[in-house]
Amino acid sequence: MRRVLTLALAALLALPLAVLVAAQLGAFSGRVPSDLGVRDGRLKPPSATPNSVHSQAGLWPDHPQRAYAQIDPLPLRGDGPATLARLRTVVAAMPGATVVTARGDYLHVSFRTRWMGFVDDAEFWFDPAAGVVQLRSASRLGRRDFGVNRARIEAIRAALAAAT
Repeated sequence: MRRVLTLALAALLALPLAVLVAAQLGAFSGRVPSDLGVRDGRLKPPSATPNSVHSQAGLWPDHPQRAYAQIDPLPLRGDGPATLARLRTVVAAMPGATVVTARGDYLHVSFRTRWMGFVDDAEFWFDPAAGVVQLRSASRLGRRDFGVNRARIEAIRAALAAAT
């Protein structure tokens, strides 16, 4: 009986280490969504679960997460390309950030958490008709993000305002 308890305790102690190793090897990173980008003046819709924020959430009035996902777009700091260039500098300095795509009117950044390796995709698009930078930030995996995407976007908003 003592041997069984010892083995059970050892397995219980090894489990968190195994999860951490799996996370560092990318087990929780998910796949890059194939439908990111701008189509017909819109970014991809908000996630169906409460793990995203979206400045264009109002374009989907019947979406189940529209109210949760709604966030203000980023104001321009100069023209659109200048704002996105500043934005790229701001996000590139953030922990876990990787710039995936950068064009004059569009920026896609992935953010990877340090310990568990969860990845969020953030998109920023200069909307010339509205004169703002539309944005979407969503977790690749999981049902909830516990406000991480919203907090990150608000930190980006503050850093962008301070950089000008």
